[in-house]
Amino acid sequence: MSKVFPLVSSWIYSGSRLTSRGGSPSTCPVFGPLLPGLARVLTAGKKDLIDLPVLNEEELEEQFVRGSGPGGQATNKTSNCVVLKHIPTGIVVKCHQTRSVDINRRRARDILRVKLDVAVKGEHSDIIIKKKESEQRKQDKRRKANENLERKRQFKDALTAESTPGSDGV
Repeated sequence: MSKVFPLVSSWIYSGSRLTSRGGSPSTCPVFGPLLPGLARVLTAGKKDLIDLPVLNEEELEEQFVRGSGPGGQATNKTSNCVVLKHIPTGIVVKCHQTRSVDINRRRARDILRVKLDVAVKGEHSDIIIKKKESEQRKQDKRRKANENLERKRQFKDALTAESTPGSDGV
């Protein structure tokens, strides 16, 4: 197996982390070098994997506050909105998507990981690259639809020009 997959054979996927048998995840040849103190987690997407940084719980400041928006008394009485702050970077995330504190905590951490990835990698982030590709696909689809509509209009105009009352051959 080491002859066929030389990179894969020396790397172990354990739980949520890809690590080297003899080294640290910071020197992974598959995903490139990392900043000190950041490891990566492979997150399953719809089509492929995205590597996101691992959150260190000591670097997080977590608060539970009252949420806002519709919901009336249920929203105004409970403090189930999660506010997470990543202390080293200063990134703050607020999550009040559900009534469950546990689900909001999990989702806030996922959002923070994505924002941290974008902050660390910038334009080279997988998230930004996928978003740009998606926007490009949408623009191409819109352009093709408009071209098809224009062709149909031209075809209709050609048909109406042929079937005008003065040009009847009968």
